[in-house]
Amino acid sequence: MSSIYAAKPWLSQLSEAQRAPIDPHPTVVHSFRAAVARAPEHTALAYFDGRLSYRETDELSDAVAGHLAARGVSRGDRVAIMLQNTPHFVIALLGAWKAGATVVPLNPMYKSGEVAHVLADAEVTALICSDRAWEAYLRDCAAASPVRIALTACELDLQTRGDERVLGFERSAPAADADDLLAVARRGLPAPTGREPAAGDVALISYTSGTSGTPKGAMNLHGGITYNAERQRTGHPVPEGACYFVLAPLFHITGMVCQLAVCLANAGTLALAYRFDAGVVLDAFLEHRPAYTVGPSTAFMALAAHPAATREHFSSFAVISSGGAPVPPALVEKFRAGFGPYIRNGYGLTECTAPCASVPPEKEAPVDPASGTLSVGIPGPDTIVRIVDEDGQDVPFGEQGEIAIRGPHVVPGYWRLPEATAQAFPDGELRTGDIGFMDADGWLYVVDRKKDMINASGFKVWPREVEDVLYTHPAVREAAVVGIPDSYRGESVKAFVSLRPGALVDPAEISTYCAERLAAYKYPREVEVLPELPKTTSGKILRRELRSPA
Repeated sequence: MSSIYAAKPWLSQLSEAQRAPIDPHPTVVHSFRAAVARAPEHTALAYFDGRLSYRETDELSDAVAGHLAARGVSRGDRVAIMLQNTPHFVIALLGAWKAGATVVPLNPMYKSGEVAHVLADAEVTALICSDRAWEAYLRDCAAASPVRIALTACELDLQTRGDERVLGFERSAPAADADDLLAVARRGLPAPTGREPAAGDVALISYTSGTSGTPKGAMNLHGGITYNAERQRTGHPVPEGACYFVLAPLFHITGMVCQLAVCLANAGTLALAYRFDAGVVLDAFLEHRPAYTVGPSTAFMALAAHPAATREHFSSFAVISSGGAPVPPALVEKFRAGFGPYIRNGYGLTECTAPCASVPPEKEAPVDPASGTLSVGIPGPDTIVRIVDEDGQDVPFGEQGEIAIRGPHVVPGYWRLPEATAQAFPDGELRTGDIGFMDADGWLYVVDRKKDMINASGFKVWPREVEDVLYTHPAVREAAVVGIPDSYRGESVKAFVSLRPGALVDPAEISTYCAERLAAYKYPREVEVLPELPKTTSGKILRRELRSPA
């Protein structure tokens, strides 16, 4: 039977609430305004010891919208935001959307060349960034771009505690050639009327990480964001008003949808801590007592490895989800044994506005007995996931192929790239480039990226399978596997690992460990130990960098 017919078993796995058609608010702005109406004095944003209510956040973002409109930002203009996980990001985002603009989220780790590409490609009108980044290099980037409006933020503001582990920098002098975001927000200008976006408008131009070439801007629609946010809210329910801890960066689609948009729809408190530091995050868990968080597996590895981590740090959570990077089955079990919560796996991409499959709250993800791969969940309502061959034809249950996705959350394409759009979205269906399979009960499994497959002596080796074995070794904290040239085999397997605190192990021992558990062509002939593996800010390990001889 073709894997497309797994739609019926999917429904048998879902609760009544999850099966019901999703009728989201048209935009995050609408759901935010609804939260303001029913809980105006409830804390919307918590930032170390700082607090902003829904009413205050609404007023501040209204004023940012009024300022942008007064400075000439028109409906559909692009406003870039380059900030860490702070209240400034949320205020700027809501303000831009209330002004009718499309937001271009920028990774604060971007260098000048990467920023210059995005500012030019998206034809950005306004840039909102930290004052330090403006002084360091963004002023020069903006001068050579279409940007004509700049607002800067001091990320020390809106709190007083100043945790030096993540906020260990000095306050900059106000820039003479940029407006101060917080000063603008406090002027109280009214938001422009008739500007709020509709479901079919482009909310974000989200530039992909560029792991396979020049970054492309996926056009995430307002309706796609609220569809997936509502799906997450009903699929992973927590009480209204609960605290959501921001573990994934807000500029990334996972943080944007599965944390910010879900929280605002639920009139919750969004707890922010600037950027990820395991010790800071653990302290914040005790302070804010969050009910929900989502982050990459690498973040949970770092939290579990921290010497101060205890079960009490995680005792408030009703739901912990993982997205953005594969979750090894060994991590799920070690985490549950050590700290209590079960990490609920999920799968999505920027091009499908974050999740398209997740593990229902009353279920646990099965592990495929043949490959040891942990399922990423069950596709949600109105989402069709197919496993297809090279010709786009459905393959049988259990057979590997490319994952293809169709649904209301799939983006219409890439910004001003019709050829790339036609290739990636034939007839509106997203071809993900991920290899996976589906079982007869509708559980989806992701094997690996199509381009990362290793050809060793004519045999296919998927790095993910080898990495899952590496994660079962008691000394291994992080693992990544790549193919390296081999004069005899064509390619052979090389593993890069970082170790758990205090662990000492001979790389040859790790190779032998894998050889005892994998076929002869799969185990890593070489193992290299590194202090840390290179990652994107969203937590994905960068195999591309590990392949480089440098």
